[in-house]
Amino acid sequence: MSWKYNTDYPSVDDLRNKAKSKMPRFAFEYLDGGCNEDVNLFRNTSDIRDLELLPYYLKDFKEVSLKTTLFGHTYDAPFGIAPVGLQGLIWPNAPEILAKAAFEHNVPFVLSTVSTSSIESIMKITEGNAWYQLYHPAESHITDDIINRAEASGCKVLVILCDVPSFGFRPRDIRNGLAMPPKMSIRNMLQIVGRPEWALRTLFHGQPAFETMKPYMPKGLNMKQLGLYMNKTFSGRLNAERISSIRDKWKGKLVLKGVATEEDAQMAISLGLDGVIVSNHGGRQLDAGQSSIKPLVPIAEKYKDKITVMMDSGIRSGPDVARTIAAGADFTFLGRTFMYGVGALGNEGGNHTIGMLKTQLKQVMDQLGCERVEDLHKHLSL
Repeated sequence: MSWKYNTDYPSVDDLRNKAKSKMPRFAFEYLDGGCNEDVNLFRNTSDIRDLELLPYYLKDFKEVSLKTTLFGHTYDAPFGIAPVGLQGLIWPNAPEILAKAAFEHNVPFVLSTVSTSSIESIMKITEGNAWYQLYHPAESHITDDIINRAEASGCKVLVILCDVPSFGFRPRDIRNGLAMPPKMSIRNMLQIVGRPEWALRTLFHGQPAFETMKPYMPKGLNMKQLGLYMNKTFSGRLNAERISSIRDKWKGKLVLKGVATEEDAQMAISLGLDGVIVSNHGGRQLDAGQSSIKPLVPIAEKYKDKITVMMDSGIRSGPDVARTIAAGADFTFLGRTFMYGVGALGNEGGNHTIGMLKTQLKQVMDQLGCERVEDLHKHLSL
């Protein structure tokens, strides 16, 4: 069992370094950074890597299978591509590249409301197998219409986001003009000139825009007006009433992303949701909070038999996937890792990154003597 990947870039660090050399600084820092002092950005990964797994070398062992069943669909690996905002700004055509790779490898791709491709185009690429993440619009008629569009496009899993009641305080983005309202400075323009491949690809694919939101936006907005519109349009704080309303409308699987406490997990169960994604938004929202792996453990222990428990934030590699599942997650999602792959290798970045992660994860499971993903918890060193 092996998967094709570019052996010049066998690690996430290799992809990150290459991507940094090809992206304008403002785009790379938007992708790479956290919020405030980046405490949780780094703690997310370091706390995952504090976990240790036990190898059983003398047990009977046949062959590793990465297949994982989630919401009635059997995926070829226990990880998917997390939603990332402004993907087409980070690398031109990124959501389409990643959605196509996810479909070919039979893993889930999650499209963000504030990414740069529409629901319809991503569902067409994935034949309805992508998931859609909804930022909660303030106006209910927009919410209703987006939900209807997702259903009409064939989407089967809707993800609602609870960890953005306000936009994170991100010093890099403020300096670079990517806060709300955004602005493009002379410095940013010079950075673009210094990254000709990025610039030419952007010229070819067109200026990135919030494609899903286009039908609801007034035409001809300048950058400042766009920022004011986005601030006005989204009301990120969820509550039981809002979630119940979406649960009533959406007939497919419904997942709550951004769960960081047992109390919120319990509420998701009581409201009839199908899954939760334990997450702190990749360390981009609350620097003073816990790392993502810390609440995962008690949530999985307490509620795993009642709801599907997944996790993102801080997972960078195949060994990280193994550790996270061993700690209790049913499934995992990675965001930055895939965007580094696309930034480094363009159209081949999605396939490369999935192949690399599968190879890394299989090697870990081979070493542990673990044949099935669902048995990884037996190898956690307590």
